[in-house]
Amino acid sequence: MKWPLVSILVPCFNHELYIEESLLSVLEQDYDNFELIVVNDGSTDASAEKIEALRQVHGFQFYQQENQGVSAALNNALSHARGDLVVTHDSDDVMLAGRIRRQVSYMQEHPEVGLLGAKVIYIDSQGRPLKHKFASHAPVQRWSFDELLADAYAVGGPVAMYRREAIDRVGGYDPSIKVQDFQMTLRIAKAGYQVHILPDRVTLYRRHETNISKTAYKSQLIYDLKVIEAYRDNPAYDAGRLAIINKALKESVVADKPFARGLFASLPVHRWNRVTWKRFRHFMFKYRKPKGAQ
Repeated sequence: MKWPLVSILVPCFNHELYIEESLLSVLEQDYDNFELIVVNDGSTDASAEKIEALRQVHGFQFYQQENQGVSAALNNALSHARGDLVVTHDSDDVMLAGRIRRQVSYMQEHPEVGLLGAKVIYIDSQGRPLKHKFASHAPVQRWSFDELLADAYAVGGPVAMYRREAIDRVGGYDPSIKVQDFQMTLRIAKAGYQVHILPDRVTLYRRHETNISKTAYKSQLIYDLKVIEAYRDNPAYDAGRLAIINKALKESVVADKPFARGLFASLPVHRWNRVTWKRFRHFMFKYRKPKGAQ
């Protein structure tokens, strides 16, 4: 039996509106040396039924578990994966044509890379493109560990291709960190692998009201601060902590002003950067209308 080079892992939780389009975008790639592994993470909607209907036609692997979070679902998928390269794909996003072939080619040409990212095109809940600017002829970005820590930069699941040996070397995903991309990015870079970002747009990233960045920024703040504690002695630690707090401020300055006020108070003003001051201006002069307001 020929083993696939690429394992594509898709954790799913309550994405019945998007899961069919998401999986078909994987199955219709112009690269066929891959296996698709889907894990339903205790969905309470019709996600499992839609996945099973597709599985009966296309024959991919499908596993179910009680709701344990994305990290646990990815570990479950990894336990069944055989590929030397691993792709993570969110169940509400759409993989663009040629994505797997392009990233596989780059990984084969650059064995020093343990984690390869790329860019996305943002769409709304209905699949309509949102406004965005594309840099023309942008170069491949190469991130060091210190740069990743200082910017709190995470190679997101919707664009990531990992070398399986790198995932295994750092021990897989930590189930206690349910927002997992940042920790995995840092661990792989710290282990000595290079992290590169292609300028290619490889995924339609869906923005809607249930995105973690909108609904769980408080828990993401806790997880991200926990992740960087392992690197407290690194000179980039303080910059990383500020970057993490700035991320939480992005939503909280309009959604939860008391919470945002506490975050501002936790930062000495002389350590604020341009992004912090931008968040503060939003805090002072913007507000979010209550649902149903005219």
